[in-house]
Amino acid sequence: MIVDCAYYLDGRRSEEGAMSLPEAAARCGPGGFVWLGLFEPDEAELAQVREIFGLHELAVEDAQNWHMRPKIETYDKDVQLIILRTARYDDDAEQVEFGEISVFLSPTFVIAVRQGVASELRDARQRLEQRPELLAAGSSSALWAIMDQVVDGYAPVVAGLEADIDQIEATVFSGSVAPTERIYSLRNEATDFYRAVHPLLAVTSIVERAAQKKLRPYFRDVRDHLLLVDEEVTDQRDVLTTVLQANMAVISVEQTRVSVQQNSTIEQLTILSTVFLPLTFVTGFFGQNFGWLVRHIDSPVAFIGYGLGGLAVPVVLLFWWLRIRAPRANAAASGLPGR
Repeated sequence: MIVDCAYYLDGRRSEEGAMSLPEAAARCGPGGFVWLGLFEPDEAELAQVREIFGLHELAVEDAQNWHMRPKIETYDKDVQLIILRTARYDDDAEQVEFGEISVFLSPTFVIAVRQGVASELRDARQRLEQRPELLAAGSSSALWAIMDQVVDGYAPVVAGLEADIDQIEATVFSGSVAPTERIYSLRNEATDFYRAVHPLLAVTSIVERAAQKKLRPYFRDVRDHLLLVDEEVTDQRDVLTTVLQANMAVISVEQTRVSVQQNSTIEQLTILSTVFLPLTFVTGFFGQNFGWLVRHIDSPVAFIGYGLGGLAVPVVLLFWWLRIRAPRANAAASGLPGR
């Protein structure tokens, strides 16, 4: 879909409305340039643009495909293809949404093919039209306006990632466990964003060296902003790696604490089971209806002697056995001879 198409001469737009493609191609010539903006065009539209402006078939094929990294390619003798990746941060989903802009640049035209929602260029065109002294420098000024807007759009992404990373970092280093999946997800988003930012440094260097003297400071400014974003994204990836390691350590400590608590509970249950085992045997034994037991346990004294005494003796013996065995077990664990 054609968003806008205009012819610029001496820093001014020739007409207010969008021009047709044949009219725009007819005006391409020395002294001015055509700026054509397309949003997610189909194959038929790109084929028409290729035929009218004489684009290389491989360049058009590149513009139709999505790329993981920005790049710059030279086709024919005066047409370059610059691939830029745009980004927008969805704070609710904690995801970076990417778009792509393919810019065909020649001295007589600039064709921007946008893919994805995060690739709006209306503001870039309007800002440049308000600066005729830069617009008069030719088609490279349009490339600067596009790159400047793309790089400026990276700052909110950095801020969004930074806010979520700070939240996870505060959680982990306070001793609490953060969802490991969330940390992995944010690190993947930061890595994808890094792949969109870092290769663009080489592209900006090439464009800056080839630009007119008047535009070089502006491309240098774009590169400075891009360097800052690249450094921040690199730091974010390192922080997420550290946070992931710290979170694994916190999980390990938490698992150890739970294991110690479970061992303590099992130890208490084992002691209770050990104590009640002989008591259960004694009560079960004296609960049998043997004639001798029935005839001899017929008074309170006999009940206390046989009944309660039979319970007290195993408890005393068990306590004595545990007191003797415990020092020996501790000595064996430490490698020292027991008493």
